[in-house]
Amino acid sequence: MSDLDFLAKLEAVIRQRLADAQPESYTARLAAQGVLKVAQKVGEEGVELALAAAAQDRARVTAEAADLVYHVLLLLAMRELTLGDVVAELERRHPPVG
Repeated sequence: MSDLDFLAKLEAVIRQRLADAQPESYTARLAAQGVLKVAQKVGEEGVELALAAAAQDRARVTAEAADLVYHVLLLLAMRELTLGDVVAELERRHPPVG
């Protein structure tokens, strides 16, 4: 499975957990607290990643980056956006050269 395939799978799992809203699901419990709480988590994870990048080892940076990506995917799903929407915006900002 490629990196992008895994992100698409994770995005689908997050959307499924939002739809099913099982009480044992961290995703569902966090989402139930609302977009503001999830946005706060994105901010916290971003700060943790920045601090890890400045002073910790590769493993810690990787772990914090994974936390940030997960929470960003959750926030996007809650706002009815996809990773594809983000990629489209990046492509719009960086048109092909040549």
